[in-house]
Amino acid sequence: MTDTAPPYISNRPLRPSRRPPKQVRAENTRLLREIGSFIRNERARQGMTRKMLAKRTNMSERYLGQIELGIANPTVLVLDAIARALTMDLFDLLPALDPEEARRRALVHLRQLPVSEVKSFLAAFSRDDRQAATAERGKRLALIGLRGAGKSTLGGMLAKRLGCPFIELDKVVEQDHGAPVATLFEVYGQAAFRRYERDALTRVVAGNAAAVISTAGGIVVDRTTFAQLLDQAHVVWIKATADEHMRRVRAQGDLRPMAHNPDAMNDLVAILDARAVDYRRAHAQLDTSRKSVEACVNELGEIAVRLFAQNSS
Repeated sequence: MTDTAPPYISNRPLRPSRRPPKQVRAENTRLLREIGSFIRNERARQGMTRKMLAKRTNMSERYLGQIELGIANPTVLVLDAIARALTMDLFDLLPALDPEEARRRALVHLRQLPVSEVKSFLAAFSRDDRQAATAERGKRLALIGLRGAGKSTLGGMLAKRLGCPFIELDKVVEQDHGAPVATLFEVYGQAAFRRYERDALTRVVAGNAAAVISTAGGIVVDRTTFAQLLDQAHVVWIKATADEHMRRVRAQGDLRPMAHNPDAMNDLVAILDARAVDYRRAHAQLDTSRKSVEACVNELGEIAVRLFAQNSS
């Protein structure tokens, strides 16, 4: 009976069970922080929690958190997945270093558009907004702001005073497509919903020379739709503190913001901060915090009179 061959024994040292994290070169840390900050801000601007983004990208919340903090070094494919989930281009996640770089990137995007769209795009930038848009706005007043600011309450009361229709854009979209907004978002995605919203706005504007229009808080996310709104209506930002927003939503019996989300208030603050730069583009603002409904309606009426007077000046 012969002996079996002895087992092979390698002289190489054993590999560690886990690979050490990749080291990020010092010169890249600033870039990673800027990319992470942009992703975090854009996610909040779109009203998306980190858990929601993790689900859409099939990544862990922990890893996404590291990317947003700038301590992870994501691959191009990872960034592309994040960009797609945010309905953006991968190119848009990279910060522009200087005006020349920003111009170069803008030209890259413009080359992808038909000539007719490029001409319209350039014309929108070259015209005087004050002269061109006031006539188009007519006596339409559009209210923007987060849920809980008081848009529906104040908008309905003001419309009665002005003797014009009160139109909630979300309800128009729901009637058009036969489903609640939340369902349309879940089934068709944000990009499709924003397209439905833009189509509804176009019809509302075409059919009403005078109206009070309440919009969804996220209408500012789609820059094309928001630019159209600014052109075709007098826009007022109905604002309030984060505490007021949350209190009013819960008082209405809507507990969704707090459901299974211990960071709901932090998320709300992040959304307000991220969207503030867009909300400030409104033609006027009304802070409803610690004010009675009657006082807010009176102030909103005064704002409407002042904005409508611009049409005849």
